Amino acid sequence: MLLNTPSRLASPCKVAALLSIGQHPITGRARRADQDARALEMALNLSDVRLLPVHAGWVDDTSEAALRGYLGMGVPELHLLQQPAEADVVPVLEAFVRQQQVSLVLCGGRAESGEGSGMLPYLLAQRLGWPVISGLAEIEQLKAGSVTLLQALPRGQRRRLKVTLPAVLALDSAAPVARQSAFGPARRGELIQQGSEVTADLDRSDWDFQPARKRPKRLKIIKASSARDRFKAAAAKAEASGGQVLQNQPADVAADAILKMLLEEGVLNQDKIA
Repeated sequence: MLLNTPSRLASPCKVAALLSIGQHPITGRARRADQDARALEMALNLSDVRLLPVHAGWVDDTSEAALRGYLGMGVPELHLLQQPAEADVVPVLEAFVRQQQVSLVLCGGRAESGEGSGMLPYLLAQRLGWPVISGLAEIEQLKAGSVTLLQALPRGQRRRLKVTLPAVLALDSAAPVARQSAFGPARRGELIQQGSEVTADLDRSDWDFQPARKRPKRLKIIKASSARDRFKAAAAKAEASGGQVLQNQPADVAADAILKMLLEEGVLNQDKIA
């Protein structure tokens, strides 16, 4: 007698974790990117999946040490798609996802080095024709054909969504912190080089690069988390003294007063004005 029981030989869901080279905010040294490490942590906590960590970019001694920080989280192997700095990595990532028949892509919301535009999840999802969800905080359930997740909203709020697979999910900083990287697994892990075509980034070729300048000082903005605090901030008397009220004054007098205030607050530089 034959029983109609579910098959246990079904292939597990393939999850690709997109990993980039991070940059320490103080020292500037290469490291594993914080949000990408959180994405890998979330993928490691999923059950009945086949994890495919992948990095598309140029790999040298410095970047290899940063990538091994991901291997130290317990990943046995990491796929490398060698791409020069001026290449467009979206086409090669699309080819990798289609070739490996990936159902779910996890990545950070923004890279810590390079362009750091935060557009990669959206461009990749557009080329694949998949839905994209940003601000991912937690994956509650992953089953055949769909994933239930929590999306981070402002002021600590969460929204539960059920997304049909395949899909691209971009993490938020509200996602769980990644585990520490162990030295032994980082050295034992394997970096698998895969051949990939190089597509020139035509938009990048038209850019002009110049050293960054110090940003102008911003005026103080009072932030309040509740309506009561906002009312108190609006009703409070200004601590500064010596102000003046300009009413029915000529335009040049008002402009001089505004310019003087901006110079005193440090928003404008006297040398540049002169």
